[in-house]
Amino acid sequence: MSHPTSTARFPVYALLASLLLLGACQHNPLQHAPQATQRLTEERPHGCDGEDCPLVNIDTLHFADESQLDRLIDERLRRMTLNAPDARLPESLQAYQTKFLRDAEPGWASYLQAKVREQHGDITVIELSSYLYTGGAHGMPGRGFINYDSARDRELRLEDLLIPGQEGNFWRAARQAHQRWLTQNDQAQNSDFREQWPFQQTAHIALLKDSVLLKYDVYSIAPYSSGHPELFIPHAQLQGILKPEYL
Repeated sequence: MSHPTSTARFPVYALLASLLLLGACQHNPLQHAPQATQRLTEERPHGCDGEDCPLVNIDTLHFADESQLDRLIDERLRRMTLNAPDARLPESLQAYQTKFLRDAEPGWASYLQAKVREQHGDITVIELSSYLYTGGAHGMPGRGFINYDSARDRELRLEDLLIPGQEGNFWRAARQAHQRWLTQNDQAQNSDFREQWPFQQTAHIALLKDSVLLKYDVYSIAPYSSGHPELFIPHAQLQGILKPEYL
């Protein structure tokens, strides 16, 4: 297996810096919303201090009065470490960190992050990010969301947000958002691009204050170089589709 040079490692550190800066900019909780504190750990094998030392960076959140949300974040981050069909869910983030560093080859790196994407009313939207580099041209990033309703003390999924029977109309609105995204990225008239990267549904959905955000994995509706495409459906287009309390 080839090992990354310092030049190859640069995008990994650049990614981490951008994630942390973005999280800092967007972490602006409302006074009545649950308050989060940051927990950041970064470890390398004991005694290793070179640029090729394996690295695990975990940047997560703790909500003092929301133990259920804490458990959701922890479980979801642990699931983002699974990168093989037969991989077992680690018992804890610390256990994952220990095992990764024990098994890692020079240059390997793993990043996990939970940040507050947005807070409004009783809703806290947590964005989850991962990045795993185990050699080659680039690593593999992952994304996810938790839409947490503190009044109901539970996560909201798409079926909780939609008026019964409106799932089809929701995805039709998502297709329209995808068409807008193609136009914004100068791909609306590119038949080759649209054929190779057709619209898909996604499980990564965030209930924002004035829109619903759909986020896509790399290689889903666009090549790796496009990162994680984001589609936005304004609430105005979701009248009669989204339950009124979420508009």
